[in-house]
Amino acid sequence: MGILDAHKQARPWLAALAAAGLALGFVARLGGLEGWAEVIWAAATVPVLAALAVEIVTTLRRGDVGLDIVAALSMSAALAFGEVLAAAIVALMYAGGQLLEDFAERRARRDMTALLSRVPRTAMRHRAGRLEEVALDLILPGDRLLVRRGDVVPVDGVVAEGLAVLDQSALTGESLPVTRGIGEAVLSGVTNAGDAFGLTAEHRAAESTYAGVIRLVEAAQRSRAPMARLADRYALLFLGVTVVLAAAAWWFAGDPIRAVAVLVVATPCPLILAVPVAIVSGLSRAAKLGILIKGGRALENLARVRALVIDKTGTLTVGQARLVSTRTADSIAEDELLRLGASLDQASKHIIGQTIVAEARRRGLALAVPAEVVETPGEGVTGRVDGHEVVVGGLHYVAARIADAGASLLPRDRPPGALAVAVAVDGKLAGVLTLADELRAGTEQLLRNLRSVGIDRIVLATGDRHDVASFISMGLSLDQVRSELTPDQKILVVLSERKNGPVLMVGDGINDAPALAAADVGMAMGAKGAAASAEAADVVLLVDQLDRVLPAIRIAQRSRRIALESVVAGMGLSILAMIAAAFGYLQPVQGALLQEVIDVAVIFNALRALRG
Repeated sequence: MGILDAHKQARPWLAALAAAGLALGFVARLGGLEGWAEVIWAAATVPVLAALAVEIVTTLRRGDVGLDIVAALSMSAALAFGEVLAAAIVALMYAGGQLLEDFAERRARRDMTALLSRVPRTAMRHRAGRLEEVALDLILPGDRLLVRRGDVVPVDGVVAEGLAVLDQSALTGESLPVTRGIGEAVLSGVTNAGDAFGLTAEHRAAESTYAGVIRLVEAAQRSRAPMARLADRYALLFLGVTVVLAAAAWWFAGDPIRAVAVLVVATPCPLILAVPVAIVSGLSRAAKLGILIKGGRALENLARVRALVIDKTGTLTVGQARLVSTRTADSIAEDELLRLGASLDQASKHIIGQTIVAEARRRGLALAVPAEVVETPGEGVTGRVDGHEVVVGGLHYVAARIADAGASLLPRDRPPGALAVAVAVDGKLAGVLTLADELRAGTEQLLRNLRSVGIDRIVLATGDRHDVASFISMGLSLDQVRSELTPDQKILVVLSERKNGPVLMVGDGINDAPALAAADVGMAMGAKGAAASAEAADVVLLVDQLDRVLPAIRIAQRSRRIALESVVAGMGLSILAMIAAAFGYLQPVQGALLQEVIDVAVIFNALRALRG
């Protein structure tokens, strides 16, 4: 354990000793034992001063100069010139202020710490017809697990048995539970709010979504904001002003007590505490909404962004093909066409086939078991469903296997980038399913709202074809659309937008990772996005919703504003009080009490960043 860690653990004892000494000294004074009162107050001050001296020496060896030196000077000067009551008050207020600092940071980190405290240590695994409780490190892909009511899902997987009712609030901020049926994916880190269900593990614990989130949270908690480093530089200036003003008061008044009063009223808290508490409060507030900001530097940069570069697939759009229209022959109903096609596609692992199956299940259609299945990878599938010969695939694939091509059913007005999947039944074209990646709901309103918080320029940057990008962006208030970009060209787009101010890049794929890293702030979409993009990003949206970009920026701006307000107001009040003390309007005891009033006000003002 380091010296600073030991000092942090001793803080409650130092505060208790200082409080007891101050109270006991007042009892002695009331009993007429003035001499003993001063001895007791001095004795209560010395341990706090000694611990502070050790901390100052330790930080100086690391090259850090802080405002704790002012507190040490004030206690030392008060003891030296017989102002022992003021020294005891400063000792109590300093030790108590450190406890208040610990409380404020714990309160500020509460929602981030909650993510860490929920990490499961074991899981129930099926093995040889029995259930065994095993450590997470022993779980392998393919293992069958039992997730009991109230358990945190230990690894990413799919529902193997039962119906999963999941509380995702701690991970994504979503207040309503979601349900997942057999075969559907479940993220690690969510809580089982329903009956026990079976889960088939897809990843090791260390490779699962929640483990990645925990690593990001730990990195965020270790980081230090640029504003905090700026405060260190201001601390040196403030220390110099304090010493000069105290010396001048002594020199011109010829009274050392004036210098003592200046020192005890010089408050370090606005710079030492206000900035980190406000920044950490903002990080915690964001985490509660499923927005993981990787530390103070990212939060401060996010508060200053003026340009937005946004990817299309999986960001501006849903990122997954959906059934947008169906054309059928007169002899077959739309649901029946979908049921036959999806029944056959159950035998295919192709992403389009699985999308059709998912849509049929969403509609509650009863799928049959296909037979005599033959798949041509990447082109289509043939087989028998309920006694019918069924063919599902691309238009050319299906046309080559039937006599009647059914030209009238072919979609003539499908949107750019959409995919047509033909379904033939018993040698005739029965219908065509059109699938496309859709624009996220509320995108235009979001773009307008982003401009209201200071985003002056919004650029769409995608690797998709020009016609697809133009179609998707139609009607959106974008300043520019850049298409057919390679990953390195996306970097150039980000760099070129820097002339308009700090740049926020939002993306989700592996191809977005270089641009995310190049931007002033990179924001990765979704907890299950590409690992490379999450690692490169400064902000990770744990819930796959683009609308979280707006509260992320608002929280960052508010936290930065509150930090600056706390510093300016706190330092301004401190300087005014120091001037009053220099002119003799504040005695050392009065100055010490006023100092702590300012400190407490500044800390609680910084905690406002947790709300709103």
